[in-house]
Amino acid sequence: MSNDRHIVLHMPQIPHNTGNIMRLCSNAGAKLHLIRPIGFSLKDKHMRRAALDYSDVEDIIIYENFDQYLTNNSSRRILVFSSSGTTGYSDIVYSSQDSLVFGSESEGLPLEILNRFPPERIIKIPMMPSNRSLNLSNAVAVVLYEAWRQDGFINSEPNLKEFT
Repeated sequence: MSNDRHIVLHMPQIPHNTGNIMRLCSNAGAKLHLIRPIGFSLKDKHMRRAALDYSDVEDIIIYENFDQYLTNNSSRRILVFSSSGTTGYSDIVYSSQDSLVFGSESEGLPLEILNRFPPERIIKIPMMPSNRSLNLSNAVAVVLYEAWRQDGFINSEPNLKEFT
């Protein structure tokens, strides 16, 4: 059963990261959306190996561009993640209908996307000084599990609400 949280990858480039995120989304009850261009074939063996049998390419929703994603999901709150953000990921009260948007492994989200959102919707994961970024699948995991934790790990097996 899904909690309908949405993970959005803008122009992902590394197949095993996307495969790991497919597996993560399956385990945490989230939907995965990819925005083109995608830097690999969805049939890539590394992506499929990382995803294992937790999800399938048919479960991914693909968009030609970010505008198409926004048009098709206009009722959702969009939170974008960037090392330039000023709001900490753990300072957000997440909704089960949020879209959590992450940029590509090498570039992050482009300024033309970041500039569409007010500062409080540009979210940062803290890191040690002088470090550039986290691995994309690790960043998604940190945020997705915090959002799910806030929901009391709804629909988990066993239900972990008593641990939150």
